[in-house]
Parts: sequence; structure tokens; C-alpha cells
Amino acid sequence: MGLEQRKAHHSYETKEKMVTRMKKIEGQIRGISKMIEDDIYCDDILHQFMSVESAIRGVKSMLLEAHMKSCVVNQIISGKTEVIDELLKTINKMAK
Repeated sequence: MGLEQRKAHHSYETKEKMVTRMKKIEGQIRGISKMIEDDIYCDDILHQFMSVESAIRGVKSMLLEAHMKSCVVNQIISGKTEVIDELLKTINKMAK
């Protein structure tokens, strides 16, 4: 198992914000499941899905910014410039 174990280097505050948002999203997802079980009107459920998708985009954006400001910068400083190609691939996937 020669794979390098990489870890993020985010501040406590950044991690807490992301975890808090993800817990809210988890609650929203559970709420959508309950709405489906309770035969709530489809349009109302679709609006909840849009809300979850927006929340996920917000967390992804926050994580991407934190990744660029910490993980990517740290790797470049240590000479691991291949992180730029990795980041570009990730951004291209996110844009699809």
C-alpha cells in the first residue's frame, strides 16, 4: 500500500462551518424522504431538492476555496506542482 496518505489542513473554524452545513443538509435530505413518504405535493418536494442542491454547491465552493488556500498552496510550496493538474481536473469535473 505505497499510496501517500494526504490530509487536509483547514482551520478549525472552516471545518466547523462545513460540518455544520453538512448536518443541515443531512436534515434536509431526511425531510425530503419524509415528504415523499407522506405524499406531499411533488412541486413542494422539488423545491426542497433545489434548496439542498444550492446548499451543497455552497459547501463545495467553501471547500474548493479552502483547498486552494491551504492544501494546494502547501503542496506547491513543498515542490509538488502536480497538484495544479489535479486541481484543474477537479474543477473541470465540477463544471460539468
